[in-house]
Amino acid sequence: MNRALLIHAYGGADAVSIDRIDLPTAAAGEVVVRVRAAGVNGLDWKIRDGSLQSVFPLPLPATLGIELAGEVTEIGAGVTRFTVGDRVLGALGAIGAYADHVAIDADKLAPIPDSLDDTIAAAIPVAALTAWQALFEAGELKRGQTVLIHGAAGGVGSFAVQLARRAGARVVATARGIHAAYLRELGADEVIDYRTTPFWEVARNVDLVLDLVGGPALTGSWPIVAEQGRIVSTAAPEIATQTPTGKRGVWFQMRTDAAKLAEIAREVAQGNLRAEVSEIVDLSQAADAIERNKTGHGRGKTVVKFQ
Repeated sequence: MNRALLIHAYGGADAVSIDRIDLPTAAAGEVVVRVRAAGVNGLDWKIRDGSLQSVFPLPLPATLGIELAGEVTEIGAGVTRFTVGDRVLGALGAIGAYADHVAIDADKLAPIPDSLDDTIAAAIPVAALTAWQALFEAGELKRGQTVLIHGAAGGVGSFAVQLARRAGARVVATARGIHAAYLRELGADEVIDYRTTPFWEVARNVDLVLDLVGGPALTGSWPIVAEQGRIVSTAAPEIATQTPTGKRGVWFQMRTDAAKLAEIAREVAQGNLRAEVSEIVDLSQAADAIERNKTGHGRGKTVVKFQ
């Protein structure tokens, strides 16, 4: 059996269905993973809605989901890093993770430390890699600088707060006030409740803005960026056309990085980093969970658990 969460046409929550698809086989360089858990991400509903057709064109029907955790059930030719039965986690760098069995390039996977369960492991790949690469590669964040993180309580934001603080940056976070204590626990120096306080009245001369929200948050950030600072956005593909003269704006897209993912997974297992899972649902509830990701403001990640 290979259940999969598919869309046959673009639309809302009712566009998602659970179908049976063919079992995959491992091509050269691939493994087949029996998925035990998969993380819910904003890209799920953006693809479902069709809002990214120009950026991520794909043939329909298509299986949603971009990250997973599970165990290897089949090894393709040339794969030496894993054996059948190994527990692995990874970001696909594509879609297709919401299925019982998924074929994936072995080079995109990292081992799951023994002390991590599958639901925690599934919450790590996309959030952690996005946070790391956006902060330190695209954003070039340095010790002593100030970073403003919009949407700081979500999956990416939660990792970004921790990673920036560990790097010696001053961390300012925007989020709902109910998440303030949580974000301070993660290392935020200042938390701004965006519903009651205009962040541009508080933050000044910010070296890096990590925009995980887009819209008014992005628009309001330009005046507070320091002269040599920049905005890195995961939410606004159009940022290049909106960047004012003299400012620097980057639309960021995560890339797979198994070595960095393995390092971060070990850090989570050792308790040095925290992967927050706020909700666990089964596959029959995944469509609703994706919709809540679009409209909700919860902290950490929602994870779909496969039986």
